[in-house]
Amino acid sequence: MNIQKALKGKWVLVVDDEEDILHLVYELLEMCRLDTASTFEQAKALLEKNRYHLAILDIMGVRGYDLLEIAHRREIPALMLTAHALTKEDLKKSVEKGADFYVPKDEINQIPVYAADVLEARAKKRNPWAKWYERLSGFCDRRFGKDWKDQDQDFWDHTIKY
Repeated sequence: MNIQKALKGKWVLVVDDEEDILHLVYELLEMCRLDTASTFEQAKALLEKNRYHLAILDIMGVRGYDLLEIAHRREIPALMLTAHALTKEDLKKSVEKGADFYVPKDEINQIPVYAADVLEARAKKRNPWAKWYERLSGFCDRRFGKDWKDQDQDFWDHTIKY
């Protein structure tokens, strides 16, 4: 997949309460048309007014799950980006609330790849979590332990199926 081509001209909303994160994502996604928001209120207004190709939502500090509900209702694909809500529980909650991807801020430099994965999965009517698992299960193994899926095996088997 040509990431540059997949993202060129796509309209993306990036929401984070940390200005340095907004600037970094802005640089990483320079091929996109970007809107940024640093508060829940700003992001909510933008999500309700515009038809984005993708929303990149921080979880903490901007009420990311509330924003995810709006994006999901409006059929805007959402990628959850987090440093502090990096738990098995938050990962599962992101899936359950309709997110298309869950990315630790440790992996932020790969955001163009993950954004392209989400858009490609949506375009081809595929499960984005299958690609997520392929790319980020190793990170989760290191962070949560190799048995992180075992407590809820049926959920994860269903979530990551191709």
